[in-house]
Amino acid sequence: MLDEAARSLNTTFHRSIRAKVCDAIAQYALIAPHDRIAVCISGGKDSMLLAKMLQELQLHSDVPFSLRFLSMDPGYSPENRAKLEENAAKLHIPLEIFHTDVFRIADTHAKNPCFLCAKMRRGWLYTQARALGCNKIALGHHFDDVAETILMAMVYGGQVQTMMPKLHAEHYPGMELIRPLYLVHERDVIAWAAHNGLSFLDCACAVSARRGEGEGSKRAEIKALIARLGEGNPQIKQNIVNSVKNIDLTRVLGYHIGDTKSNFLDFYNEEESK
Repeated sequence: MLDEAARSLNTTFHRSIRAKVCDAIAQYALIAPHDRIAVCISGGKDSMLLAKMLQELQLHSDVPFSLRFLSMDPGYSPENRAKLEENAAKLHIPLEIFHTDVFRIADTHAKNPCFLCAKMRRGWLYTQARALGCNKIALGHHFDDVAETILMAMVYGGQVQTMMPKLHAEHYPGMELIRPLYLVHERDVIAWAAHNGLSFLDCACAVSARRGEGEGSKRAEIKALIARLGEGNPQIKQNIVNSVKNIDLTRVLGYHIGDTKSNFLDFYNEEESK
């Protein structure tokens, strides 16, 4: 029997969530026949929606694929661990949880524990997914995450790049990472959770909480900046994402593909002769 959280994805949130997930899967070729996908669940609203959406799509897809619902406990408090398990049961998601000491290890990285935590989490998830026979991991990043990443790279990294809809795993041959929520807006994820009376874990990171980080992070600053800009221009997030789809290489100072670098002077005189 279809539960209400799944039913709402076929009714109230068909256009804002379901259709956009289907568009992303088709546009970026995220799922192929007989894929074995590990849906990585942190316990937050995004990954829980991703799990429910893929679970629902699997029932009706013309493309056969299998799912494992994988969650890493990086050192959650007993309360957060219980909340994760409670939500998975409520959404009828057969969660497989494995434990690590990621939070404890990241806490030793005084300068940037979030970077180390994310890197270790990804490695553990790839390792566990491969052990389960999966060839892909699915993460719950959405459209807002993409826009924020682009602006963060420019402002804090001095580079133009984006969060890609799919990636080959660098150190795990044969494995890929996919982001089926790539076109879904965060406001619609929040609306889906509220519609179904669901509340999820936020960061749940004891390290960030103890250090007084989280809301003061660089990503939070960029999120707030985009929100302010969006007050006068509702298209601001779409424009940010579009900027990495429409790069004119004759109008940038330089670019590189792998280790091969190019400078605008390399082609400057050629343009004049055209």
